[in-house]
Amino acid sequence: MLETKFKVAFLLAVLALAALPIIGIIRGTTLTPFEESPGTSQDSAPTEPLDPSQDSHEEPVREEMVSIPAGPFIRGTDHGGFDEQPQRTLVLDTFAIDRYEVTNFQYQQFVEATGHRKSGPPSRYAKNMSKMRGINQPVVYVSWEDAEAYCRWKGKRLPTEAEWEKAMRGTDGRLWPWGNVEQPNGANWARVRDGHDVTASVGSVLTDKSPYGVMDGAGNVMEWVADWYAESYFKEAPEQNPQSPEYGTFRVLRGGGYATTGGDIRITSRSKMVPDFRDETIGFRCAVSGMK
Repeated sequence: MLETKFKVAFLLAVLALAALPIIGIIRGTTLTPFEESPGTSQDSAPTEPLDPSQDSHEEPVREEMVSIPAGPFIRGTDHGGFDEQPQRTLVLDTFAIDRYEVTNFQYQQFVEATGHRKSGPPSRYAKNMSKMRGINQPVVYVSWEDAEAYCRWKGKRLPTEAEWEKAMRGTDGRLWPWGNVEQPNGANWARVRDGHDVTASVGSVLTDKSPYGVMDGAGNVMEWVADWYAESYFKEAPEQNPQSPEYGTFRVLRGGGYATTGGDIRITSRSKMVPDFRDETIGFRCAVSGMK
């Protein structure tokens, strides 16, 4: 009997350790001075959800792309995690990227036109979804394959990791879209009570705006990009138009989300997840080569 109890306890411990990477992605890491501990936080005021399948007085946000000029930019940082190093100057050709994350309204058009599966979780995981169905909130619960299929339908593609970082960071090596001075309420994070329980309508947080005018790179939702994840790729990548590693186990996620806490919210921070993973903290945007 004691041996059986020991085996059960050991199995539960192994399962708990295996869940830590996913918990880390969804909830972030160590609290910073801006954040309150769970014991002192208060619930935000509830928000009234909008449903993209029903009539609404809100107009869908206009789809826009921002052209990012060819030239050098600083990628990575020597003051972050191992996979953000070393800081290097890379050169990219001209490309364009969506100003906003893909919205529920836009993704629903794709579903209706193609018959692709809808975004959404199994019902037992849908605790917050009633608050995240606004027509201009970013679509979530989409896998990497879902995101890639949507971009292909639009005649676009997912941005490379290097393109995403340049679009959100500009050329001067800043650590946040607005500059090098951290702002606790600079993006839709879980660091301060900012009026957003979950995702905000795209473009709502005006400080979360890159030098090129691309919105919500630091917060709102984490975003799938095209690349396979390689821990040392910032060191190994070519200096001109680096593409994805040839293969991998995980796809790269960039940016923070509404549930992100801790110090790992620099625009250089990298996350990873298996391509078929879907979660309420993950969305995407698209890009195209050349000018748009």
